[in-house]
Amino acid sequence: MFFLLFGSSCSGKTVVLDELRGRVDGLAVHDFDEVGVPAGATLAWRHRANEQWVRRALEYQAKKTDVLLVGQTPLGELLAAPSATSLEAISACLLDCDDATREARLQARGEEWLLRTGGTLPDYLNWAGWMRGHAADPMARVEVIRRDEAWSEMQWSRWSCWRAEDPRWRVRVIDTSDSPVEEVARALVDWISDERALFSSAAHPLRGRDLETV
Repeated sequence: MFFLLFGSSCSGKTVVLDELRGRVDGLAVHDFDEVGVPAGATLAWRHRANEQWVRRALEYQAKKTDVLLVGQTPLGELLAAPSATSLEAISACLLDCDDATREARLQARGEEWLLRTGGTLPDYLNWAGWMRGHAADPMARVEVIRRDEAWSEMQWSRWSCWRAEDPRWRVRVIDTSDSPVEEVARALVDWISDERALFSSAAHPLRGRDLETV
């Protein structure tokens, strides 16, 4: 299975990632940025990097190992990656926090961090807000990721007719605003267990091969 854990900066992804390593049997845990993020990385670059990760996940899949990928890739981008149809099953989780908590965490990183990343507080808050909308509804402002500069190989039509009530569009949301890291880690372990149980019972609603028929 492919587990996608996504969220805007300061959701707590990096901290909880370290808590998850080695905690779940048969699960390879990776940070999206391990591929190396170039200066001035574009939307098209992220899309191509998504495909790299999907292909790497397929190598794990051949060895009967699941993958948890942690980063800022929203579910719609992953589903549109060319090789996503070969994944056995796909489950997504949004790690989130309220705006006041995110702003405080961002400010704690300092002005130098913001300058280095090229973003502003409103940029990160807006991206987090978009992710919340995307998690709830695949049609929520799709132009944010389906822009003209998107990688031309992306297969957006796979989910372009889906709506919020579609059973295939499932994103677990975990709020980290007031939760200790250990509590968030336990919630993620429970999520992984739940999704594996669905897959084992042949009840998982989002399988890669199903993307070929939509």
